[in-house]
Amino acid sequence: MMQAVIFDMDGTLIDSEPMWKEAEKQVFSSVGVEVSEELSANTASMTTREVTEFWYGHFPWSGKSLEQVENEVVNRVATLISEKGQPMEGVEEVLSFFQKKKFKIGLSTNAPSRLIPVVLNKLGISKYFHSISSSEHEIEGKPHPAVYLATAKKLKVDPSKCIAFEDSLSGIISASKANIKTVAILPRSDFTDKKYEISHIKLRRLSDFTDFHLEKITNGV
Repeated sequence: MMQAVIFDMDGTLIDSEPMWKEAEKQVFSSVGVEVSEELSANTASMTTREVTEFWYGHFPWSGKSLEQVENEVVNRVATLISEKGQPMEGVEEVLSFFQKKKFKIGLSTNAPSRLIPVVLNKLGISKYFHSISSSEHEIEGKPHPAVYLATAKKLKVDPSKCIAFEDSLSGIISASKANIKTVAILPRSDFTDKKYEISHIKLRRLSDFTDFHLEKITNGV
């Protein structure tokens, strides 16, 4: 029987990808990085530290440490989320669905831990979560399973009795490696992409998840 559900944050609970892009473009450009769409496509599922190292590797800057630049990006993202963060469709519905079923609810994100309360407070959903984990405190970020294993451990639930909601391939791989069943929430453009078929279920929005899907995952159909 499934006992817990764990959510990714960026792109799954909050539409924050555009904010990360905006913040990274502003901050990295300010230290002389030529931020292009082509190179940016490589950074979408990286941790903030990995993104900073990626750009430094292409356009080494001087005058500011990698840590300073990384902090500037995170601070800028926090400001943008506070100003204009919007939930992904169906957030409240899916959290309420699992809460009514007495599921433990967790969060596993590659984002820095200080952004977690910013997002949960902005969306007004802090009350639903029993446990949160950031890759920042793990040996490696997604697609490594560490951040999912950490949340399952905090929830005191065996990973095989957990369900993960994810919007990225690296997140789905991360949860799968932790032996967690996955639900991929995908935009229309990615919905038929075969690479997402490693997920147990594919949906267009969080609120599309029903008892039917829960039964399907529970019975391994």
